[in-house]
Amino acid sequence: MTDATASFPPAGVPPACEEMQLLIQADLDGELDAAATAVLAAHLRDCAGCAALQRELANLSGRLHAELRPEAAPASLRRALEARLAPAAAAPPAPGGFRRRLAPLLSFGAGAAIAASLALMLPRTGADPDGELVAGHIRALQPGHLTDVASSDQHTVKPWFDGRIDYAPPVMDFVAQGFPLVGGRLDYIGGRPVAALVYRRDKHPIDLFVWPSQGSAEPVMDTRNGYNVLRWARDGMAFRAVSDLNAKELADFARLWQGAS
Repeated sequence: MTDATASFPPAGVPPACEEMQLLIQADLDGELDAAATAVLAAHLRDCAGCAALQRELANLSGRLHAELRPEAAPASLRRALEARLAPAAAAPPAPGGFRRRLAPLLSFGAGAAIAASLALMLPRTGADPDGELVAGHIRALQPGHLTDVASSDQHTVKPWFDGRIDYAPPVMDFVAQGFPLVGGRLDYIGGRPVAALVYRRDKHPIDLFVWPSQGSAEPVMDTRNGYNVLRWARDGMAFRAVSDLNAKELADFARLWQGAS
């Protein structure tokens, strides 16, 4: 039986694992940026102990979210949290500051319950949408996560989304132009399920996130954590292409979509 009063991380854990176990907690709360997500994913591939801990805490968090009723935080708790966090909010963030603030609040087992309970009671802060998309792309690059439906046939991928999301994403295949369709999956961006179409250019996967949107917008290129993000909107849909592919070829991919729709 796990001792709820044990320190987090448990005594005797290597220093690298101590850092990663704090990142696991932050990841479960949706607080990691794309770079930290990639670092954690790489560590979990090689460390069976941390991978087992991640699964255990994810299961615990899921049970707590399912069993605890959402309630507004008491006014006294809100005031106490605001008073404690006010100095940190006023000062510029320091490297590793989040992990230092997180460490004393968490204990193995009990800390997970407290973190999950606070997540239910307190509203989440807004996140950078492009950063979320890049984080989703990085998660998908881990073995076995790239697609939920693996197919180069658009007539297989498109109906797979039926009943899984409340809209029908357009699906195209550009194999003749060097951008073959690989498949599709569901991702979660901003707390809602979103269609992700997966393409490939040579050895570079491309995630094309698609969701309903009003109006239209010409393609705009941006960069997040070394990944190119190309966004545009048309025909009632918003599109975000994310890849480590070079900007020119990613723009070529977007032009194919615009010409086909």
